[in-house]
Amino acid sequence: MRVPPGAAPVRVLPAGPYALLVELADGEHAEAFHAELLRRRERGALPAVREIVPAARTVLLDGIADRAPGARDRFARELASWRVPPLLREARDPVEIPVVYDGPDLDDVAALWGVGAAEVAARHSRTAFRVAFCGFAPGFGYLTGLPEHLHVPRRMSPRTRVPAGAVALAGPYTGVYPRPSPGGWQLIGRMPDPGVLWDPAREPAALLEPGTPVRFVAVAAGVDGGASLALPPPRSGPAGERA
Repeated sequence: MRVPPGAAPVRVLPAGPYALLVELADGEHAEAFHAELLRRRERGALPAVREIVPAARTVLLDGIADRAPGARDRFARELASWRVPPLLREARDPVEIPVVYDGPDLDDVAALWGVGAAEVAARHSRTAFRVAFCGFAPGFGYLTGLPEHLHVPRRMSPRTRVPAGAVALAGPYTGVYPRPSPGGWQLIGRMPDPGVLWDPAREPAALLEPGTPVRFVAVAAGVDGGASLALPPPRSGPAGERA
């Protein structure tokens, strides 16, 4: 199912008996479509769904409440007909994440960028990032903002263990590993206190959510940067209403 001519290309596909997957043209369109879904749900103009999950170029609508025959197909046609305006980013204070820029791949990234290691840290910390979507592990956000000429490939040989707090680059994304895991991204630094990325006792549990602005702050080795984090305010409303 596609939108009319002149609109950004979109496909709406079935994803199980009570879910739809919306495929968008690119990451910017996916962010805008996700924001439009949240706006319509907030004002009661969206059919009830259990969960809205954004990704790189898709948005999943899971748990469609209306189980009547044909309801999902009608919903799909409605979604495909939307003309979503460009994303308007609200002015918000960024979450500031302290980073010690001493990662094992820092020199490799510097070579790819054609600069010294100190300049990698300077450029990375000057960049205004935003969480495009979350996934991979609880608390992991895929951050966009680096210009295309600073995008780097994944490592040829992934590591079997990347430590929690590792600040990493791959393609257009920056991410911070919330817990130890395998990974193939380029590691340029580390966050001193990665435990704040995911805290089940906090509401919301994730420090980084889609749309969150982020700025990395260079700190010296041995500095406990956890206290300098600018945490987002708690969100009201039942947990089941979160996207």
